[in-house]
Amino acid sequence: MSVSSIARFEDVRKTYKMGLVTVEALRGVSLSFEAGEYVSIMGPSGCGKSTMLNLLGCLDRPTSGRYLLGDEDVSEMDDDALSIVRGLRLGFIFQSYNLIQQLSVLENIEIPLYYQGRPEAETRERALKLASLVGLEKRLDHKPYELSGGQQQRVAIARALINDSLVILADEPTGNLDSQVGAEILKIFDDLHRQGKTIIMVTHDNEVAQRTQRVVRLRDGHLESDVRH
Repeated sequence: MSVSSIARFEDVRKTYKMGLVTVEALRGVSLSFEAGEYVSIMGPSGCGKSTMLNLLGCLDRPTSGRYLLGDEDVSEMDDDALSIVRGLRLGFIFQSYNLIQQLSVLENIEIPLYYQGRPEAETRERALKLASLVGLEKRLDHKPYELSGGQQQRVAIARALINDSLVILADEPTGNLDSQVGAEILKIFDDLHRQGKTIIMVTHDNEVAQRTQRVVRLRDGHLESDVRH
């Protein structure tokens, strides 16, 4: 693995049992992601995009092959170890936001550090800075159901950043937003990339993918193409 490689698949395969049927979601994929890259993952429905993102996010394990995150092989870690890796090294942004409705904006942003037992003052200071970064400093006490879709996605972005993660993983982050609000969210991603963040994003939208510096395309569980702009 190269010095700057931050995540690497080595002949990764993932199969699922669905009754008597075995589904091959990924079929021997090898590729690496470098620190600071902004990558989009594309392909038709059922091609393996979500499976790849779940493996990258340590939400699942390869059936075979190796996945190295930083300098660690996380392929065969147990659930507790994977949970620690997710909390310390990864940030997630989902199409449906996945916010806790009973908590305020500020509390939702703080959640990852709360589970790590970080000092309350440190957590609060960082959450306030990130709320300001994504333009929510006047919405700190609001609950998610009091926010627009774009504002909820901004909360999700701030939450993904609070643990200073190695990699930000985004699953169709503008899929539920209209074009104007989606453009505002993508500008935040552009800014984060300029600051050196590593972003890997699943999208079906060619216009969104063109904003990234690299487009990985999957088809039928195989790596079809890998193009750097």
